[in-house]
Amino acid sequence: MRCANLTRTTLETDITMTLAIDGTGTVSINTGVGFFDHMLNSFCRFGHFDLEINAEGDLHVDQHHLVEDCGIVLGQAFKEALGDKLGIERVADCLFPMDEALIQAAVDISNRGYLTWHVDCPQGMVGDFPTELAEEFFRAFALNAGITLHIRMLDGKNRHHILEAVFKAVGRVLGLAVAENKRFDGVLSTKGSL
Repeated sequence: MRCANLTRTTLETDITMTLAIDGTGTVSINTGVGFFDHMLNSFCRFGHFDLEINAEGDLHVDQHHLVEDCGIVLGQAFKEALGDKLGIERVADCLFPMDEALIQAAVDISNRGYLTWHVDCPQGMVGDFPTELAEEFFRAFALNAGITLHIRMLDGKNRHHILEAVFKAVGRVLGLAVAENKRFDGVLSTKGSL
């Protein structure tokens, strides 16, 4: 199985994470931010990733450090678990609906970290989660995973629906992109390497 175990400790956060890419969507997530736990669960269910996270942070300040640092560690774990990236599909895209919300996501596991974010989610809170932290999470994740990730909102009004569709869409495209392609050996690249 493609998996990784990582720990990251700073003066702001302490995060321990285990990721299995070839999973079933089984999760054990405790970040102290309930809506964020729900989003990570959704991400894993639609990507078929197994994930364990125990995270503590300076939530007395706000949720920013914890959410961003979880993105950093998850990105690093994703990159480590993928290893040499031999035989993966590499690229994928999807449209993901959730009630009135419609999200488009596309990914290239390119070894080049980049995020394009066009999600006009209304500012505010969803439970204990400030909506603007979703972009911070995905930027940290994409840069540390070495993936090019595009996320675009095509429709939506409800903050919860928009953000949940985003996390599910990204999980879905990553699950498709890491799938094994049995038609070729090596990496899918005209350069022969990523």
